[in-house]
Amino acid sequence: MLTITPIYAALIALLFVALSINVILQRRRGKISVGDHGDKAMIKAMRTQANCAEYAPFALLLIAIVELQGAGGWLVNLLGLSLLAGRLLHAYGFGKTPQIIVLRQIGMGLTFASILVAAIANLVLTV
Repeated sequence: MLTITPIYAALIALLFVALSINVILQRRRGKISVGDHGDKAMIKAMRTQANCAEYAPFALLLIAIVELQGAGGWLVNLLGLSLLAGRLLHAYGFGKTPQIIVLRQIGMGLTFASILVAAIANLVLTV
């Protein structure tokens, strides 16, 4: 049974909703119904949201499988915290104008680390 991963899934879902609201607000400001109309702020809002949508589900799936395989709570929490911190830092650093590149880089590093460690843990736990 999953008891830890759902907490991180819920927190990342809240982040995704916030990023989605940002896209909606940017559409209203720019009077953009469909697409990005070449508007740089619109493109940035859309890509910030899309980046979260591209990485978070896959990482959460791997973390959930680690938990289902019986990994210790410390590992599941470490993976979840790394992913959550990574997604928050990336969204903040990428979403600012000008971008805060170091936060974006740290965010992606934490995201990749959580995916890689979860993938390796899944391989080790199946042996």
